[in-house]
Amino acid sequence: MKPIETTRLLLRSFRLEDAKDLFAYAKLPTVGPMAGWAPHKSIEESIEIIKQFQAKDDVWALWLKADNKVIGSVGMHDFVSLDGELCKELGYVLSTPYEGRGLMNEAAQAAIRHVFTQTGIQTIWVSHFVENQKSANVIKRLGFTYVKDSEYVTRTKTVKLAKYYKMTKKDYLFKE
Repeated sequence: MKPIETTRLLLRSFRLEDAKDLFAYAKLPTVGPMAGWAPHKSIEESIEIIKQFQAKDDVWALWLKADNKVIGSVGMHDFVSLDGELCKELGYVLSTPYEGRGLMNEAAQAAIRHVFTQTGIQTIWVSHFVENQKSANVIKRLGFTYVKDSEYVTRTKTVKLAKYYKMTKKDYLFKE
């Protein structure tokens, strides 16, 4: 993916040398389960995830300039809506110690801007589990519109209730 620079972050492709940073936050019990995946058990698992990110090329590492390390990720995954429209689905993860500083909002805004100004995509979707109020707050600040609640089966085979939102390019351009 094309790197994107913001005031405090560099959004760039994951590199194998990011495995230590990824593992540092992906092993935390407060991170993965909120995104529907189990905490990483080893650096080797984090390396395998980085290889998957590299193969799909749809996830940016969030490199915090001040600390010279990866503190999370933002993904824009291909998604086909029920009416057949090719969309993107925004996904994000942030290391717990970096929450509450506006970093995820900064990163997600940059990713959204990239999709709507550099691609032909017209709609971005995002969701959060009902118990994940921090993610709900990010989505609200970004200006997404609530669509529905629906059950979601996580990678750990748990069924959770999720809230789904969308933003169209027209909505995005109107609020800019």
